[in-house]
Amino acid sequence: MIHVIAIIKAKKEHIEEVKSELLKLIKPTRETDEGCIQYDLTESSDDPALFIFIERWESKELLDKHASQKHVQDFVKATEEILDEFTVHVLTQIA
Repeated sequence: MIHVIAIIKAKKEHIEEVKSELLKLIKPTRETDEGCIQYDLTESSDDPALFIFIERWESKELLDKHASQKHVQDFVKATEEILDEFTVHVLTQIA
């Protein structure tokens, strides 16, 4: 199993638009993406432009498959000009 922390920061004038696009990822990922164990979207209490996905996947291969799904590609296309940051950290649990 692998853990993922995805950090997404919207441009200030596009917070609600980014949030809407992020919410569109939840249902298809949880219901149809093989290997998804956890896929939780959070929003910073201090910065409404900062969103963080906390994820767990059965394997890196299944995470990679998720990244190629239409709903993820649609998100990337819809938000390419309205994000300040999009960083994905893939983590292996060691203890």
